[in-house]
Parts: sequence; C-alpha cells; structure tokens
Amino acid sequence: MDDGFDDLYAHLRSLARRIHGERGHGQQTLDPTALLHEAWAKVSAGGGAYASRGHFVAVAARAMRQVLIDRARARSSQKRGVDPARTTLAGLADDGLDAEGFLAMDQALEDLREVDPVAADVVLLRVYGGASVPEVAEQLGVSASTVDRTWRFARAFLTDRLG
Repeated sequence: MDDGFDDLYAHLRSLARRIHGERGHGQQTLDPTALLHEAWAKVSAGGGAYASRGHFVAVAARAMRQVLIDRARARSSQKRGVDPARTTLAGLADDGLDAEGFLAMDQALEDLREVDPVAADVVLLRVYGGASVPEVAEQLGVSASTVDRTWRFARAFLTDRLG
C-alpha cells in the first residue's frame, strides 16, 4: 500500500475516533472504523477531484458529519413523541449528544451557513475535520486571525441557537 495513502487513512481514522469519542460513545452509533468506512464510501461514490490533501480531508469530514446526521435522524424517527432535552454548547465539545441534540446542533450549523457560509466552514473544519486554526486558514485562504474571529462568532451564534 502507498505510504501517502496509509498516512491519510491513519489521519482519517484518528479523526473518526475523535468524533466518535466526542459525539457517540455510549450511544447507538457507529464505531470509528465503521464511521470512517461509511464516509469513505460516500467520498468514493462522489468521484471528485481534490486540489490537496486538506481539501480531501475537508470532504471526508463533511461525509462523516453526514453519516452521523443520517444515523441521528434514523434514531430520532424511532423516538417520536419523546420530549427533547435542551441542547447545550460547551466549546463545541458536545460530549455524548443524543440524537435530538445532534440534530439540533446540525440545524444550528445550517442556520449559521445561511448567515455566514465561511463561519459554517470554519466550524465544520475545526469540529468535524479536526483542523487547527492555521490549517483552517490555509484551507479557506484566509488569515489565522480571521479564522479566530470567525470561530468566536460561530461559537456565539451556535450557543445562542442551542440555548
């Protein structure tokens, strides 16, 4: 196997483990390997060309998010009539969100995208992509200070929506 592929796979697997740990442990969710493989299948099916490794990781992060959203929607539809608990946002850690909380978070992120698409991309890359501020800045073609400012705005926006 190609060393570049091995490195990329290891990075994505680490990302899937982090996402699973922050959002899924103890829940009826996919294990990190299954999350990665379902996301990989989505990315592969798209057949797109990727400008860089960072671009590919961003696409894979979006695919992981979509896999988790699809699973949360399926679980939520099975629980109709249950009173949804209030969803909170603590630095976007959201450890152990249930399906309703995860869907509320996703809706808040979509609301943010309508207001500020770049802020939504910053959240996606930081939370689902595991990217650092400099990595997000490079991926989006903006300065690190812009990413910091946008990250603060996005967290405040999402906190307000989820509060």
